[in-house]
Amino acid sequence: MKAVFFGTPAFAVPFLKSLIQDLDIEVVAVVTQPDKIRGREKEPTPSPVKVLAQDHSIPVLQPASFKKDPDIHGTLERLGVDVFVVVAYGKILPAAVLALPPLGAVNVHPSLLPRHRGPSPMQWAIAHGDVQTGITIMLLDEGMDTGPVLASTAITLDGDETYTSLQEKVHLFGPPLLVTTLKSYAEGKIVTVPQDDALATMTHLLDKEDGRVEWNHSMEVIERKARAYEGWPGSWSMWKRTEGVQIRLKWIQMRFADFNADVPPGTVVINNNQLFVDAADGTIEILEVQPEGKPKMNAQAFIQGYRDIHGAVLT
Repeated sequence: MKAVFFGTPAFAVPFLKSLIQDLDIEVVAVVTQPDKIRGREKEPTPSPVKVLAQDHSIPVLQPASFKKDPDIHGTLERLGVDVFVVVAYGKILPAAVLALPPLGAVNVHPSLLPRHRGPSPMQWAIAHGDVQTGITIMLLDEGMDTGPVLASTAITLDGDETYTSLQEKVHLFGPPLLVTTLKSYAEGKIVTVPQDDALATMTHLLDKEDGRVEWNHSMEVIERKARAYEGWPGSWSMWKRTEGVQIRLKWIQMRFADFNADVPPGTVVINNNQLFVDAADGTIEILEVQPEGKPKMNAQAFIQGYRDIHGAVLT
């Protein structure tokens, strides 16, 4: 089976590796997003998928846009592959491109579709308190994760699940599921199953503001979001330290406190050299925090340098 792989971030790398290592699948080209300009030196930085492809001498295509690059459609057509495989590519493939390979475009989506369509399904599953999520292998159509399902597998969410730990589970179960599904599909052993749009939920691309903690929410909601938004956008609050001086505080680790400070939501309390913030229904203990521009520090180290936060109301 000949395939073109579409993908960009580190999340997609284990899936590409699984295809490269399989003797029955030949990845003849990789399509990834253009290099990003990063750092003070403004050096172009290749995507993790591009790096892996180059390590294996696989040709790389980097169209800025399928509409603006008139040659990309013809290039893909001339490759004459059986299937496109798409994992976190980051761009919508137009219908004309989806129609090129005989088997269509097979996509990996880290949720149990139709629940949590869109770009942030793993974060959404944790933040919404789902007891399970999963991986869906599906055919792409012109919609947003609306195509028919080829295969899926469920993943149980632990009570302390984080974005990192969930991603590790997806990388454990997802690549072998992709390979076996591709082979069964190519052999005509799979009957596609349409999604029930009535059961669909939609996620959105996370931005920095999503990480702002709303302390008038319940402790459970706040703690779940902290685990879901680990890394980016993180969980954070603004502290108006003095007139005209605000500090962004990123909450690295928190837990439910064993007492109730009984102060308005968002109010910071220092008690017995521990750091607490009240939510709508109780008190959260902050174990690790990172002031903007400073390294991460445990609560005791933070208190030593910022004891004046006692009594402040975070926003």
